[in-house]
Amino acid sequence: MKPNRSIPAATVIPVLIYPDVRAAVAWLDAAFGFTERVRIGEDHRAQLAFGDGAVIIGDVRHDRRPPRPGEVTHSTTVRVSDARAHCARARENGARILMEPTDFEYGERQYTAEDPAGHQWTFSETLADVAPEEWGGTSVS
Repeated sequence: MKPNRSIPAATVIPVLIYPDVRAAVAWLDAAFGFTERVRIGEDHRAQLAFGDGAVIIGDVRHDRRPPRPGEVTHSTTVRVSDARAHCARARENGARILMEPTDFEYGERQYTAEDPAGHQWTFSETLADVAPEEWGGTSVS
């Protein structure tokens, strides 16, 4: 791929819709540690970075809207180095913790949080390199 400073370098970039883009950017920075890299208009869109990943925050417009209360339309997984510390930070900043940090047989410690707009996020810390066959998965490639 050719580099372009106007778009994140990540290969896959989720776009999440929020009722207030600026408030979402501030909250995602404070609670989850995202960094704003590009602002498009005052409250239209923002590109955020986390490690080598990225997410775009978009405004409510036409048929775009955040999830309704009680509705789960997607979940975004983000890899972190310390899930317990990350969870504490998120909780301190008002994240609703849906699942406390939990160790799984596939070598990950994960927790799930909901942000103020209703988006669900799973944060995952690698504890060990485990072959999928060891826990019931199947390697395909």
